[in-house]
Amino acid sequence: MKLKANGIQIEVDDSGADGSQGDRPVVLLIMGLGMQLIGWPPDFVQPLVDAGFRVVRYDNRDIGLSEGFEHKGKRSLVWQTLRQRIGLRVHSAYTLQDMANDALGVLDALGVQRAHVIGASMGGMIAQRVAATAPDRVLSLTSIMSSSGARGLPGPHPQIASGLMRRPRSHDEDALVDFSVGFIKLIASPAYPYEPVALATRVRTGIRRAYRPDGVVRQMLAIGADSDRPTVLSKIKSPTLVLHGDADKLVPMACGQDSARRIPGARFVPIAGMGHDLPPQVSAILLEHIVPFLRDHAA
Repeated sequence: MKLKANGIQIEVDDSGADGSQGDRPVVLLIMGLGMQLIGWPPDFVQPLVDAGFRVVRYDNRDIGLSEGFEHKGKRSLVWQTLRQRIGLRVHSAYTLQDMANDALGVLDALGVQRAHVIGASMGGMIAQRVAATAPDRVLSLTSIMSSSGARGLPGPHPQIASGLMRRPRSHDEDALVDFSVGFIKLIASPAYPYEPVALATRVRTGIRRAYRPDGVVRQMLAIGADSDRPTVLSKIKSPTLVLHGDADKLVPMACGQDSARRIPGARFVPIAGMGHDLPPQVSAILLEHIVPFLRDHAA
């Protein structure tokens, strides 16, 4: 369903809230760069519902079926990256704080006063800002494979950094699937490989649902422009769990460790063999930590 949140149209999926289940504690899931709400796989969502939670997923602005920002144009990613490297301000169409306000707007539109907030990758960055901005709305914060954004932290492996700048050879569906599958394999969990046909099917489903590469660029610039978040993290008062794979080549584990160090009282848990993805085995391992954490910090 579409909801008006923070003044824009946001596509939302609300699971586990029907009938007598309306009083379930809410878990708000925020996905990462360029990823749609279906990036949270059923084997992550359904166990949370089965554990007694109402699970809300949504497409971030400019991606999936949510409102786009094509009217803001598209700046050069290469030029803005160079500006960032020499300490100049990155120009972006919107900010991660705007995206955090979208998340709060989703809760407002659903009439949810407080929620457990879980974010993955860029979604973790947005979730951090939600917790810092509205501590009274956040029962707990879980940041998965994310970063504090502090200068000096290690960046992506060179092969992956190069892959981020590449573009598919054509907009033919098969070419787009091959391109996306190739990049996912670069960042995937080495200990938990995908079944190839299942991965290709999942990617094709996402492309058919929505393909918005310009939105991905605008989201990347929003991350690059988010320069003050390292200092903001000290304001977070919510109970915080930070989960990060020790085989993450896109956002190295030191980035998650730094997030945990900067958030008062945060608990850091390394996940052996996990890269920058959510295959079924990794979802199961993460939930072994997340579900007890959520139950420990109920309203």
